[in-house]
Amino acid sequence: MSIAWVFPGQGSQKLGMADPIISLPDAEERFALASRLMGRDLLAICRGSDQTNHDPADLNDTRNTQPALFVVESLLVDELRRQGREASLIAGHSLGELVALYAAEVFDVNTALLLLRRRSELMASAGGGAMTAILGFDRTQLEALVADTEGVVIANDNSAAQVVLSGTPEAVSKVSSQLTCKRAIPLPVSGAFHSPFMATAATEFAAELDQVTFKDARVPVLCNADPIPTCDANLLKQRLKDQMTTGVRWRETMDTMASQGVNTVVEIGPGNVLSGLVKRSLPGVATIQLSCAADLGN
Repeated sequence: MSIAWVFPGQGSQKLGMADPIISLPDAEERFALASRLMGRDLLAICRGSDQTNHDPADLNDTRNTQPALFVVESLLVDELRRQGREASLIAGHSLGELVALYAAEVFDVNTALLLLRRRSELMASAGGGAMTAILGFDRTQLEALVADTEGVVIANDNSAAQVVLSGTPEAVSKVSSQLTCKRAIPLPVSGAFHSPFMATAATEFAAELDQVTFKDARVPVLCNADPIPTCDANLLKQRLKDQMTTGVRWRETMDTMASQGVNTVVEIGPGNVLSGLVKRSLPGVATIQLSCAADLGN
């Protein structure tokens, strides 16, 4: 059996996602570490209840979402490791790529959280852009419209039937309105993520990455910017630098999994977005969702 571990990114977060994993070893300590580094109580933000004095909307703040998802997903990874489970390939969607690199032992928890603090700050401060999810479309028409419209790119190529456009509000709206599709859903984001409009943020994040030592991955990683399996530390770092401006090539990531003989995809983290994409795109490939301690068994 060839197994791929995949890690979801922003959009998969939900209130209460920490509670089903807080009983895992080191969970409280990891939330405490993340909270110290971020300067906010991430466990309380995940809970978002009246008792915590946190607005439920706080979890959707990029600066909270990214580290909170990392803590939840990394704790699940650690428990899988303790049980002796391994993957043949690892991949993550956007933010999830940093969890994937942690799972492949490219860097440790502290390094990941420091990188996420900077990444989330840079993304939260990037304004003036828009993103829209497009469902059920003709790819030839879409690519022609994007090519003919300045200021818009395909940011997330999620599957044959789902992409996300990113760019100026005017350009994204123009393509969305002219494209024949089932649905066009504007996303509640502050910037044109995964597009050339993130160049300034990408440059600053690259400088942060240059201060960090990456190790060669224990398991091949499929990166968003180039989903060709690699364990090479330098290549993994460069691809993570590129991710912020070049987008998420998830459709190709799934194709690579199929070509590598993957027959089971395990989605590690809240939600089932990536599992849904696999089910619709890779018939015959089994999917498993792990989002809580109970899912892990003994």
